[in-house]
Amino acid sequence: MSNKRFPATSRRAFLAGSAALLATPALAQNTAAVNSASTTQVERDLTESVRRNISSFRTLDWRPYFDNLRNGAILVDIDSRAVHYWNEDQSIYKLYPSSVPLTEDLTRRGRTRVIQKVEGPSWRPTPSMLKRNPEWPEFIGPGPDNPLGTHALYLSWTYYRIHGTHDTRKIGRKSSNGCIGLYNEHIAELFGMSKVGTQVLLI
Repeated sequence: MSNKRFPATSRRAFLAGSAALLATPALAQNTAAVNSASTTQVERDLTESVRRNISSFRTLDWRPYFDNLRNGAILVDIDSRAVHYWNEDQSIYKLYPSSVPLTEDLTRRGRTRVIQKVEGPSWRPTPSMLKRNPEWPEFIGPGPDNPLGTHALYLSWTYYRIHGTHDTRKIGRKSSNGCIGLYNEHIAELFGMSKVGTQVLLI
């Protein structure tokens, strides 16, 4: 171990940083809890070398899932953790990796639709979320701490969204309380292509 002393400037910076950390408001600490690693399930060691990865993350045709593409269609495949999008005239098809609910109890499947599009959404935990996590804040406005990321598609099911996330560790994992999460750049693209009335199917 080195016997070198920290320069005075380094000691001052360390002390100032420590003081700032101790002075962090409770709300910010609670916000960190919402976005902490404990809200993400990791199924295996990410440093593990995988020689062959057979995944169901593949392109799909819309016809087995939708009667038509009126207003476009979004298919959320919970098992493969992927979101598929087709526009109305079939000229655009997109496939995005996504986060999915933490447990089967939090997972909802079936048909719904986009009823609202919000850029810079605010977030409020549902009553059941607050019951499970009483330390969470009751409101987080738009910004880098918001669990909904930069854009959100509100579905006809109460409390359910397809939205972005600032925590990129969550994508491809079980990490939500029911919503479907995308990288911010992907939800921004999907947000621009979809419309109010776009049909959505979660399988």
